[in-house]
Amino acid sequence: MNAPLQGHTVSKPATAAQALLSVDNVSLEYRTPQRVVRATHQVSFEIDPADRFVLLGPSGCGKSTLLKAAAGFIQPVEGEIRLQGQRVEAPGPDRIVVFQEFDQLPPWKTVKQNVMFPLLASRTLKRKDAEERALHYLEKVGLAAFADAYPHTLSGGMKARVAIARALAMQPKILLMDEPFAALDALTRRKMQEELLLLWEEVRFTLLFVTHSIEEALVVGNRILLLSPHPGRVRAEVHSHQYDLHSLGGVEFQASARRIHRLLFDEGEAAQTERELDFTDIRIAY
Repeated sequence: MNAPLQGHTVSKPATAAQALLSVDNVSLEYRTPQRVVRATHQVSFEIDPADRFVLLGPSGCGKSTLLKAAAGFIQPVEGEIRLQGQRVEAPGPDRIVVFQEFDQLPPWKTVKQNVMFPLLASRTLKRKDAEERALHYLEKVGLAAFADAYPHTLSGGMKARVAIARALAMQPKILLMDEPFAALDALTRRKMQEELLLLWEEVRFTLLFVTHSIEEALVVGNRILLLSPHPGRVRAEVHSHQYDLHSLGGVEFQASARRIHRLLFDEGEAAQTERELDFTDIRIAY
């Protein structure tokens, strides 16, 4: 399971439904002044509609690079990514990214204008309809009263909610979030996780979420793909639908966090971990 640069594919049920997003044997590389660096090696996974799918791994494992490839910003050197069966070759409004830097909100635009901007720039909607949709999603994230405020007057958590509202207003097929709460303080980050889950319960969007926090992955995701240290390869997929913010500190939650840590880092203990867990909630990569 841990042979160097071995290709990995998470095992799947024989009768799987059509996936929304398919990542098939994808290897990604980037150039430095000195050499070409392989970020991920032969990674495969599938995301179903309404999944909250988390890419989890240590810094440098290629999880953000995978998200950018799913967004169409990076092309694989091996394998392919498909959205509803169509190969992803460029960015598109069906895949919207929320990054962790919320200073990406143009400061000269109001909150409402920030949410409207991609709708108008992409010619998705006329101005009146774009304004109605912007207000609709600002209401959903609890910021309707701040529609005419400017970004510099908002807290970090409020800016995060504006970015989420702007993304959801485009009604993408999949929402891509790259460590969106990493820059927030602990209390605000917990609040944003709660609000994201409440919003998902209402809208049921499909989410691909990147984090290096095991606890955040267990809270936010219903499926977690574990990636090895550089270069990123699939270690396993963990099903975590039984957890939410109320699970934090619980015995089962902490036990799951510890065994995920072992799967990610303690390569020599894989066999022992398998005996302990019986793998009723984990699919191992081959």
